[in-house]
Amino acid sequence: MRFNKHLLYGLTGLLICYSTFSSQSLSAELNIYSHRQPFLINPFLRAFEKEANVKTNVVFASKGLVQRLVAEGSRSPADVILTVDIARLWAYRDKDLLARIESPILKKNIPSHLRAKDNRWFAFSKRARVLAVSNTLPNRDQIQRIEDLSNKKWKGKICSRPGSHVYNRALLASIIAANGVSSAENWAKGLVVNLARRPQGNDRAQVKAIHEGVCDIAIINNYYFAKLKYSKNPQHRLWASSVNVLFTNQNDRGNHINISGGGVVKWSRKKILAIKFLEFLTQPTAQRLYGTINYEYPVNPKVQYSTPIKNWGAFEEDKLPIEKIAEISPSAQKIIDRVGW
Repeated sequence: MRFNKHLLYGLTGLLICYSTFSSQSLSAELNIYSHRQPFLINPFLRAFEKEANVKTNVVFASKGLVQRLVAEGSRSPADVILTVDIARLWAYRDKDLLARIESPILKKNIPSHLRAKDNRWFAFSKRARVLAVSNTLPNRDQIQRIEDLSNKKWKGKICSRPGSHVYNRALLASIIAANGVSSAENWAKGLVVNLARRPQGNDRAQVKAIHEGVCDIAIINNYYFAKLKYSKNPQHRLWASSVNVLFTNQNDRGNHINISGGGVVKWSRKKILAIKFLEFLTQPTAQRLYGTINYEYPVNPKVQYSTPIKNWGAFEEDKLPIEKIAEISPSAQKIIDRVGW
């Protein structure tokens, strides 16, 4: 059987082109393990895909990703981790799952207190742990510091989710850092005495409780208030209309903040692309998305607040290195257990 040599050459060339295209397509994919819900990160992914001409694949899970990555080890397809709260980031660091990376862009765009000293993880947005205060509470101007919540005058007026939740544990860790273990425990005892009900529910539930007259003061993350205020559900907007947001400690160390963040998986075979993605998350396009999509604050100091959160005004943040929060959190949990928060 005789072959047309021109046809053979053509087929060979086509196979070579297909092989090259396939390998390039494969190398231009980035695999992300995310604790953040898909609807929150999809706009970032679409923007990055368009800018970098790559495809992103996401595995989402609210729990279990650390254990999965440990089990997969060097066989893991993951390139990037995205998560919320320093406690969750610290779990990846603690299991030695993140690579040390060097990026002048990340160092330039992220203040030093919002990234790891060893460059294993980086913050991409900030969330403030604020107070929601009833519009009808008398003398609410007497609440200036988070420490004020232990004052006897607020007995029966405070609502909170359980203290062992990572948001509250981080808050208590920041108080330990500022005032010491003994003072922090006394504060926690006073807070528990002042609770209007046993700790329960999520942050939204605390705002609802204020609206229903159960309490007058609640500890929440800023974006939960915003989600209620700008909700399509009129009932949620009604809850939000019952409160004002108060930033604490504005005349001393600043309001406690936490972060969302991420890092590069140490086994990633696409570290350059992974770093490029992290850098993208600190650039103005992505930083503005954090504000418009989830009402979080940018970490890049050169990026202005989005309109919804700008309406609350600027605030002074506690610039305690976020790493310290993670280091102190075990002590905070012991206090929470002892006082029954």
